[in-house]
Amino acid sequence: MSFLSKSTVLLLFVLCCTSFTSTEAYDPLDPNGNITIKWDVVNWTPVGYVAVVTIYNYQQYRHIEAPGWLLGWTWANNEVIWSMSGGQTTEQGNCSRFKGNIPRCCKKSPTVVDLSPRTPHNQKIANCCKGGLISSMAQDPANAASSFQLSVGSAGNTNKTVRIPKNFTMNTPGPGYTCGPAKIVRPSKFLSADKRRITQALMTWNITCTYSHFLTHKAPTCCVSLSSFNNKAIAPCPASSCGRRKNNTVSRGCVDPKSPHVPGHKNIITPLVQCTSHMCPIKIQWHLKLNYKDYWRVTIIITNLNYHMNYTQWNLIVQHPNFDNLTQVFGSKYKALTSFSTTNDTAMLWGIKHYNDVLMQAGRSGKVHLELLFRKDKATFTSKKGWAFPQRIYFNGDSCVLPPPDAYPLVA
Repeated sequence: MSFLSKSTVLLLFVLCCTSFTSTEAYDPLDPNGNITIKWDVVNWTPVGYVAVVTIYNYQQYRHIEAPGWLLGWTWANNEVIWSMSGGQTTEQGNCSRFKGNIPRCCKKSPTVVDLSPRTPHNQKIANCCKGGLISSMAQDPANAASSFQLSVGSAGNTNKTVRIPKNFTMNTPGPGYTCGPAKIVRPSKFLSADKRRITQALMTWNITCTYSHFLTHKAPTCCVSLSSFNNKAIAPCPASSCGRRKNNTVSRGCVDPKSPHVPGHKNIITPLVQCTSHMCPIKIQWHLKLNYKDYWRVTIIITNLNYHMNYTQWNLIVQHPNFDNLTQVFGSKYKALTSFSTTNDTAMLWGIKHYNDVLMQAGRSGKVHLELLFRKDKATFTSKKGWAFPQRIYFNGDSCVLPPPDAYPLVA
């Protein structure tokens, strides 16, 4: 009987004990990305305080899309919400202990949602009422935050008597974000409209929430097919990339596009996808369109196969070693994500406002075309062994399934 060396045993232990589904929030393409909730106490009242709560999206490319954010917490004591502006609680709760004036919310663990853009002006505050949508920081920094105001009662009204809420949750509307405990920080400062006076909050605390794909989706949500102008063979999206069809029949989770009664936009939380071999809500095709002497050109086609979703302000993250030589982008905006690596090999692409920034639900308006023109660097360029195809693609922050390398089309 032979015995394993200590190093071999250690290697087997590492392989064995690390082969589990991770829920860690670390993203190698956006290592510092998070959602920060800032709770600013701006005024005292006889029974509590008034606070402005702002949700900042510090993620580079992952935004909060329809139907929008839901923020929850648990009060430390018996606090209630007397009034709100720029947001509303989903339930009032049991307010039977109050006589006369009734608070807006008496729940121990309230949930707040954003108001719609059509909200009357007297119910709004600055930076509110976007229907729960928050853009990513790189894509649209001006819309990367959302605020609401609340008047809290049955609470302390000094810095020593206020009790910080706990168990913060951020849903969109499903899980995905894990929030840490609230921490008291240096009070926020505010600049007046005429920029001549600075005021500051009476108290401020921050809550940091990080994202995990594994908490949001048990399966991938997008896949990639690869093709080339000089090869009829196509590397399709791998079968069952995002789910399986039952016995090759139409299941409850998909619909035949030829059906005379294709469902409309009803439930945007649960996907209803077109019946395909891959069963993905989003399909992306990377097509090597032309190979010039000094340049090469790529077409990217994004297809929405989800009948329940309009993807507002979509974006793509693409990794390819030739982005240092990107010459021109057609049909989208572009930003290099160079702060996370020593080379420019990662690009962020997103739609042009009022042109193709909304990827409509499955149908005629469910496609977007982009084109990239690269200059050839003779020292590094090659069309062999799949070099012309991407190494990784994300759609709206979620990693897409690519074909296996041995299925890539051969490019001369």
